[in-house]
Amino acid sequence: MNQTAHVLPTHPAHPARIFALVVIAASLMLWASPPVALVAGILFAVVIGHPFAHWNHQVTKWLLQICVVLLGFGMNLPVVLRLGLNGSLFAAVSIGATLALGWWLGRRLALDKKTTILVSAGTAICGGSAIAAVSSVIAATEAEIAVSIGTIFLLNAVALYVFPIAGHLLHLSQAQFGLWAGVAIHDISSVVGAGLSYGPAALDTATAVKLSRTLWIVPLTLALAFGLGRHQRTVTAAGKTAGPRKAKITVPWFIGFFLLASLMRSYIPVISTWSPHFSEVAHHGMILVLFLIGTSLSLRALRVVGWRTMVAGMTLWLFVSIGSLLAIHFFRLAA
Repeated sequence: MNQTAHVLPTHPAHPARIFALVVIAASLMLWASPPVALVAGILFAVVIGHPFAHWNHQVTKWLLQICVVLLGFGMNLPVVLRLGLNGSLFAAVSIGATLALGWWLGRRLALDKKTTILVSAGTAICGGSAIAAVSSVIAATEAEIAVSIGTIFLLNAVALYVFPIAGHLLHLSQAQFGLWAGVAIHDISSVVGAGLSYGPAALDTATAVKLSRTLWIVPLTLALAFGLGRHQRTVTAAGKTAGPRKAKITVPWFIGFFLLASLMRSYIPVISTWSPHFSEVAHHGMILVLFLIGTSLSLRALRVVGWRTMVAGMTLWLFVSIGSLLAIHFFRLAA
C-alpha cells in the first residue's frame, strides 16, 4: 500500500483543482485500465497538483483495504487457503533470502542500517505496508522512510507495466502469472492491477498469494522487536537516556475480513449470487486507488532517493522477480 504521504507537497484546495480531481477520477473508473490510471495520477500530480495531498495516504489506504475485502466476495475460501498453504514454504525461503541479500547489499553499498531494513522488507513482503510496519518497530526517521518509499514506489510502478507484458512473452498461464505477480510485485495495489490486466484467474491467484505473503509482516516485526530490543530508548538533549518506548507491532487485520468475505461467498448462496457485483465494484475501486497512488508522486520524493538505495532496491527486486520465475518454471509451481 502506498505510504508516500511523508513526502507529498501541499497544494491549495482550489475549487478548480477539486473539480478536476473528481471529474478525472470518476471518468477513469468507467473506462481506464490499471496502468492508464496510474499514469493519469502521475500526470495529475505533476501538472495540476493534488488539492488534498495531506489526506491522500489515509484515503488510499482505507480504499485499498475495502477493495481487497470486496475481492474476497468473489473468491472461494478453500482455493484461497490452498494457495496460501502451498506457497508458505516458498514464501519463507524467498523472504529469508531477500532479507539476507538486502543485509549484504546494505553493507557493500554503505547504506544506512535502517534504510537497508526498510527497503529489504518492502521488497520481500509487501512494499509500503511492510515499510510502514517495520519503521514503527525500528524507530526510522522521516528521511529514512521517504527514501525507502520512493525506491519502492518507482519499482512498483514499473512492475505494473512490465509484468503483464513479460507474462505474455513468456507464455505464462494465468495461475503461473498470478503466483509470480503475488511474489515479485511489491504492493498489493499493483499486484491487483497487474492481475486485472492479465485475467480473472490471474487476479484471484495473485491476490491470494500476496495476502498470504502480507501476513509475514507480523513475524518479521516481532523478530525485529526482539532482535533490536522490544523497547527503543530515546536520548534527551542533555545526553541522558529517557524512558523506554514500546515498539508498535502492526497486524494487517483487513486480511481477516478478506477471509471472512471469502467464507461467506463459499457457503452462503445469496452472497455467491451477488459476488460478481462485489467484484465489479472492487475493480472500479482499484482503478481509483491506482489513480490516487499516482497523484502521490512528487519530485521531492524522487530527489531523496540516492543512487545507492536505488541500486539496492533494483537488485533485490530483480533477485525476487527472476528467482521466483525460475522456481515457477523448474519446479512447475502453479502448473
